[in-house]
Amino acid sequence: MCELFIKADASQWESRTHSLRIDGVATSIRIENHFWDTLSEIGLRDGMTVAQLITRLWHEAMDADHDLGNFTSFLRVCCARYHALIAAGEISADLNIPIAGHAAREILAREAQRRSAVIN
Repeated sequence: MCELFIKADASQWESRTHSLRIDGVATSIRIENHFWDTLSEIGLRDGMTVAQLITRLWHEAMDADHDLGNFTSFLRVCCARYHALIAAGEISADLNIPIAGHAAREILAREAQRRSAVIN
């Protein structure tokens, strides 16, 4: 089983730093290449650069009153959710279909129902 992970492309877990500005404030984000690739794919689907996507995620998370003390962890979880939502069939794997074109509220409601069913 572990061979699937151990023999994967080692460059995917190497870290890379990107610098960008959010609301005029310079910041640097250091995460693994796999996550940069995933963020790039997500942004591409909605016509955004990685910097634009990250800025939008920041603003929407702040608007939702999320504590973003560890923003890089938030970005990693966003990437994991993206892959999990594709695997679950909740969002299309077709890169030509924007993420914004999916019914977020309906997807979140189905997720809440599944969590509730597991707990009960």
